[in-house]
Amino acid sequence: MLSVIDARFILMVLVGSVAGLFVGAIPGLSVSMATALLVSITYTWEHSDALAMIMGVYVVGVFSGAVSAILINIPGAPSSVVTTLDGYPMSKKGQAYKALYTATIYSFTGSLFGLLALGLLATPVSRIALKFTKMDYFLLAFFGLTTVGSVSSKNYAKGLISVMLGLIISMIGLDPLMGTRRLTFGVQNLTGGISTVPALVGFFGFAEVLSVIYNRKQEENVLTMERMKVSLREVLKGWKLSLYTSAIGMLVGALPGAGGPVASFIAYNEAKRLTKNPEIPFGEGAVEGIMASESSNNACIGGALIPMLTLAVPGDAVTAIILSVFYVHGLQPGPMFIRQNPEAFYSILAAGIIACFALLALGLLVAPRICKVITIPKNIMIPVVASLCVIGSFACNNRLFDVALMFLFGFIGFLMRRFDYPVAPLILAMVLGKMMDSNFRQAVSLASSAENPLISMFGHPFTIILSLCSLGVLLSNIPWTRRYIDQMLHRK
Repeated sequence: MLSVIDARFILMVLVGSVAGLFVGAIPGLSVSMATALLVSITYTWEHSDALAMIMGVYVVGVFSGAVSAILINIPGAPSSVVTTLDGYPMSKKGQAYKALYTATIYSFTGSLFGLLALGLLATPVSRIALKFTKMDYFLLAFFGLTTVGSVSSKNYAKGLISVMLGLIISMIGLDPLMGTRRLTFGVQNLTGGISTVPALVGFFGFAEVLSVIYNRKQEENVLTMERMKVSLREVLKGWKLSLYTSAIGMLVGALPGAGGPVASFIAYNEAKRLTKNPEIPFGEGAVEGIMASESSNNACIGGALIPMLTLAVPGDAVTAIILSVFYVHGLQPGPMFIRQNPEAFYSILAAGIIACFALLALGLLVAPRICKVITIPKNIMIPVVASLCVIGSFACNNRLFDVALMFLFGFIGFLMRRFDYPVAPLILAMVLGKMMDSNFRQAVSLASSAENPLISMFGHPFTIILSLCSLGVLLSNIPWTRRYIDQMLHRK
């Protein structure tokens, strides 16, 4: 492993890390977009240099989505949506520095955990992931959606309504199996579906602009940036929870197509369940919420690389792009990859670990400087944020139609806030909807030719476990069944 590390290699990782910090922190720019651009730049480089820079962008870019999520309530990526639930309330209370400090520490631990797991568990975990059926992937996403109503809203029914709206939006576009148009209403620009970036920027960014204008409150106490001392010992009190949620992130990341959004919601739900008496309630600025979200979605990095390297199946959008880097450089991922290309494997591992320490340094030294953005008066900040919303949504596909969609989603998001409907479940449903649709229909298609379709679909061990978990979450959140379950538990 040491043979792949030299000054040039470390420099490439650091350059990629700095780029990842700013790309992830700017609303509208994504890690996957930055990685795709790097493929075109690095295809003539040595594969170790290319992988070094891309891993720097990947590791730090996933963390930096939390910066805009905490400061201006616009998640830099779908996996940072959960961070807004507690990060932005902390920022509004003048605790932005503490929120970023916590996000940095646990992003570091989560990333390191996932990469160490990659080195130790690549083969065993990939074997487990290989056993997942199409129905299992559908149920994993379904389980994630059943949890979001309970973790992001006091009213579970409102959470499920948000999920249903997100699923409807995800269905817009071409049918993945038949190729026919769905819910486009004759609008040509909707044929390709709804892009995630305009939705994220609209529901979180522009909705916040509209909310501030509607309330007409300056809230000067919110805008003061307190230079507060944060005790590392106090922050590290949640290390046990961090290891648990990192394990969730790593395992979910190893399942192709699941990734950070699912992992962060499941981890957040587990943190809420395990933390009996938080100092501040979840959703109002609980540090444990940031711990769970950031450690899990960063642990997904190592997890997502496992199926890519051992099965040539990307775990998320970024690893799909990294897979193209391998092919460009003549590398063939698969079951024999680690044995046949140990140097390339250790290059990825070394670059990832170096990027973890770069994340720690950039998060502690550079991110707090960005915190000064909240000291800007709102009468100046709101036009700036609105401009970023327009630029970010336009930059996605370079078309004004996405800007119009952003305005529409912003207005819907504003109404949802007014009537206490959570936005986070809607975004997760949008992200997972297409995957759920294609996997469920493929599972039904495969089962239809079996002797017993029901057993074919639900007879596998993982399918049974995920079905029971989803059913348990639903029953425990329905008022009349929840009362019955509580009575049963108290009797015991």
